[in-house]
Amino acid sequence: MTAAEKFRTLLRNDRRFDAEAYNFIYEALDFTLKNVVRKAPDGSQHVKGQELLEGVKRYSIEQFGCLAQMVLEAWGVKNTGDFGRMVFNLVEYDLMGKQDGDRLEDFENLYNFQEAFDVAPLFCYSRDKDQWRVSYVPRSELKPSNRIPTK
Repeated sequence: MTAAEKFRTLLRNDRRFDAEAYNFIYEALDFTLKNVVRKAPDGSQHVKGQELLEGVKRYSIEQFGCLAQMVLEAWGVKNTGDFGRMVFNLVEYDLMGKQDGDRLEDFENLYNFQEAFDVAPLFCYSRDKDQWRVSYVPRSELKPSNRIPTK
């Protein structure tokens, strides 16, 4: 069975999560490998559940900004445990690997979506490049005078 056939079977058998959510997991894994996890001295890399979830959070905000939670929920992902369920679905269908110590529980309740994705945009203009850039910071880290009203 090809990877595409395995993936279609997974989606047919478990309809909780949109196909885009699974694609996002792969993209977030790549982001995590490049930005969160350090290589072991032997050059190997293994991403633990907590590390992947940190990468997922950062990549979600980078990709979707203030809309991150809304996008994830539209795909059926409502909490960190859902990412674990998706990863273990991919493992079950031989579309992702795992190590013996990896557990579904490693993904449960690592952060609250509402808090993690409550971010405010910060705009910065670069005269050299003549372009605007946006970055996002947790609203809780903004000084009261810089806070953007939420209502």
